[in-house]
Amino acid sequence: MTTTRLDTPLLWLWIALLGVGLLAVTSASMELAVSRHGDAFHHFFRHAAYLVLAGLAFLSVLSIPISFWEWADRFALVLAIGLLALLFVPGLGREVNGSLRWIAFGPISLQPSEPVRFLLVVYLAGYVARHRQAISTDLLGLLRPMLWLLIPCALLLAQPDLGSAVVIMAVAVALLFLCGARILHLSLLGAAALAGLWLLLSLRDYRVARLQAFLDPWAPDVQFGSGYQLTQALIAFGRGEWFGVGLGEGLQKLFYLPEAHTDFIFAVIAEETGVVGALLLGAALMALVLRGLWHGRMAQRRGADMAAGLAYGAALLLGIQALVSLGVNTGLLPTKGLTLPLVSYGGNSLIVSSALVALLVRVAWENAEGDRPARSVRRREVAA
Repeated sequence: MTTTRLDTPLLWLWIALLGVGLLAVTSASMELAVSRHGDAFHHFFRHAAYLVLAGLAFLSVLSIPISFWEWADRFALVLAIGLLALLFVPGLGREVNGSLRWIAFGPISLQPSEPVRFLLVVYLAGYVARHRQAISTDLLGLLRPMLWLLIPCALLLAQPDLGSAVVIMAVAVALLFLCGARILHLSLLGAAALAGLWLLLSLRDYRVARLQAFLDPWAPDVQFGSGYQLTQALIAFGRGEWFGVGLGEGLQKLFYLPEAHTDFIFAVIAEETGVVGALLLGAALMALVLRGLWHGRMAQRRGADMAAGLAYGAALLLGIQALVSLGVNTGLLPTKGLTLPLVSYGGNSLIVSSALVALLVRVAWENAEGDRPARSVRRREVAA
């Protein structure tokens, strides 16, 4: 692989977002690290180690040809289901904050929902590559992958982890749309999904409480309960104004805003860098996603359906997760624990997000290689 075939802007966006994340996590976690570990740079060093692992994951995925993922797409679905099932094996699954989301291997912990998203993108890309005609003409062809996705989504809901299940389904619907599914079929599917989501929300009291807090987080009966995180995040945005209070000078991270270095990292960034900093970060994320979608379109034009599905799926997964995280931080969506890709603290998220970016870079490289013979032929025709 020659460096001239790599997408340099995409690489710089990835590196820039990782750098912003390291600065933001360090700033947001220092007081918490002193309180819990007696070392202000505890999370900084761990995050830096995660960045090394994320870089290795990036290089590993970048070195794998698209043809491998096309061969392994069905295995990806089986592996995703198997990883989630391991959570329910006695002695393996570990419960944190009331949710069974971690598998402990000694000092190492794996959150299966993160690699599962990557694996399901591979499965969906393989499916649309094999059944492109059925997706665009047959309702059953559209329903088949969604029915298979119900298995990992049911295992996610059993943890419980509604947010990851919603993100996966949203990515699947958007990917199928970009790959030619009919709007009428998708509308029927979307209506059924919304009805199911409403049922899932109404079945759990804490989900209803979060929805009520989302509608009015300042209500006296919720602002210090289910609406506490959102009100503190909104205070952070208000304090930041246009240009922020300065890097490291934020107050909300001083034990006012829970999960400041993970789920609510964007609120800390907004407080310390202001509206300008928050908009620049959002623009960088948008640029990365749009460039990934463009590479998917280029792959689709040259008939590389697997490459197109991988690029669409990776870009959509990064984009939808980022959109949900930003929406939660700003009060546009109900509170849900999802990290901001490439920015929030957390090894699993950083590694998987970097692997998704690597898929985009790999598709871009194969697009360039695939276009090279055609360009050479055109040049010869012009010369003749």
